[in-house]
Amino acid sequence: MRCLHVWEEEYVVRHLTDDYGNQVKIWLRGSVTVQPPGSDTCCPGCGAYHVTSFPTGYLSRHPELVPMPAPEPEPAAELPVVRDVVRAPMVRATLPGRLLLAVGLPVALFVGYELFENMTRVVHPH
Repeated sequence: MRCLHVWEEEYVVRHLTDDYGNQVKIWLRGSVTVQPPGSDTCCPGCGAYHVTSFPTGYLSRHPELVPMPAPEPEPAAELPVVRDVVRAPMVRATLPGRLLLAVGLPVALFVGYELFENMTRVVHPH
């Protein structure tokens, strides 16, 4: 609905009865069980989750909705090649290092606070 991209997907629907006598629909696409159309479907054009489904054959009855293929871009003028630019790769902390920091720092602060409280506690004789 956001970018007006139109596409078709084919499903096989199997109607089954479960052990309790309830009617069940199983949706298959390429022999793989999938969610029914319309649930968690996102647009392949823009990624939006607000999509609408139409009945089978809707696009064949409305060819004006079928998107036209994008025209081939004209080749751009050749730009000079710059080979002197070198960028250093970005270095991130590894997962164990970040995990140790995320878990170890709060534990170290808690233990340090408890030690401080125990050392500064005044013992009153009874």
